[in-house]
Amino acid sequence: MELLLIRHALPVRIEDAAGAADPPLAELGLRQSEALAAALADEGVAVLLASPMRRAAETVAPVSAALGLDVEVVDGLAEYDRNSNWYIPIEELRAAGDPRWKDYLDDHWGTDAGIDPDGFRAGVVRTIEDIVAANPGRKVAAVAHGGVINAWSAHVLQTPMPGVFEPAYTSISRYLCASTGERMVKSLNEASHVRGLLPPGSR
Repeated sequence: MELLLIRHALPVRIEDAAGAADPPLAELGLRQSEALAAALADEGVAVLLASPMRRAAETVAPVSAALGLDVEVVDGLAEYDRNSNWYIPIEELRAAGDPRWKDYLDDHWGTDAGIDPDGFRAGVVRTIEDIVAANPGRKVAAVAHGGVINAWSAHVLQTPMPGVFEPAYTSISRYLCASTGERMVKSLNEASHVRGLLPPGSR
């Protein structure tokens, strides 16, 4: 089967929310999600999945409408920051030299939030392996998050790096998954469909 892991579109910035930030999409993010829907129109996607987080749900909505597919929400596709009371795009953290960016690079991003990075990654792998097993021979598109995509990519590539790459908003990464257990990266970070729609600092 072929698995398409798609990062959500650009959300609004939220700091110091009363509870979990779980931001909606920014105006630019809404445009990105429409571009994603157009890009997937002729892909032959048979199954559409999404993280339960708001930014994923709003990203997948135009895709669902364009393809005429219902969306299955998969809790295990949620990002590691699902309970955080802030969301700042990682591009902004990097550009500002924010300590939280260094924590991410050093794999310390879960320390203060009570998150176990290894446990998060193991959960992502279990979730995606279940998706693969349930969809033999199908093309599955799942809207998720940068951390989720990196966790699965690291598993497939067998790299110890905590962050394999920085997925662009609504980028598509493709994986071929055989019923005999082989896993292969077909492409990473396809983003031509949002050329001109990425925020400053994206790369």
